[in-house]
Amino acid sequence: MAQPLLKTEGLGIQFGGLKAVDEFNFEIEQGQLFGLIGPNGAGKTTIFNLLTGVYQPTSGQILFEGQSLLHKSPTKITEMGIARTFQNIRLFKDMSVIDNVKVGLHHSEEYHLISAILHTPSFFKGEEEIDRKARELLRVFDLEQYAQVKASNLPYGKQRQLEIARALGTDPKLLLLDEPAAGMNPTETADLMKTIELVREKFGVAILLIEHDMKLVMGICEKIAVLNFGTMLAFDVPEKIKNNPQVIEAYLGSDE
Repeated sequence: MAQPLLKTEGLGIQFGGLKAVDEFNFEIEQGQLFGLIGPNGAGKTTIFNLLTGVYQPTSGQILFEGQSLLHKSPTKITEMGIARTFQNIRLFKDMSVIDNVKVGLHHSEEYHLISAILHTPSFFKGEEEIDRKARELLRVFDLEQYAQVKASNLPYGKQRQLEIARALGTDPKLLLLDEPAAGMNPTETADLMKTIELVREKFGVAILLIEHDMKLVMGICEKIAVLNFGTMLAFDVPEKIKNNPQVIEAYLGSDE
């Protein structure tokens, strides 16, 4: 049996006397679309911060393709193949749309620093390749027409798409999306659902999604984990999660 792409074992973190996450165990397979839901303050973003090296756990293990992520920097974890977006959009708002995507792509530069300083042929060849890849990503998200537009001038929904495109520039195997539908209207949310499914299909990337919009989560996720007070309340397919009495009492019932 193939090993999971990502696996946590007894994952926990404590801030002072508060256990923000406790004994969190889950697995994500290659190419899986996985949802992580729960009330505000349940520990969802804390888990993202643990997976990306922002926080170090006080207990447990995180394995990515069988390798431990403990004590690895966020930069190293990105290089290993995990990318994320944030609840609050973090674009370079004064840069153009295409330059935002190029920021993500520059991690794969193969030409030497000296080449960049001296503007050698290898430098220009590398820049041409980055430009080509950036435009390719923009086409996937139907953003190429906005290539030279300042990121801050994009409609909100397009800014979210740009942030996902930039994350994909790092060539991840696992993409973490932190409340991508936050602040979106129903039309933008419907477009986002299509975008997420397209990303999974076209790039073969696994996706772990934190989201409060239950229509989005239930509509696209194959498995859902429910977090409550830092512990796993339930883990199952969407239909069973939707009808789980404990989940309804702790979360879904209070949101509908």
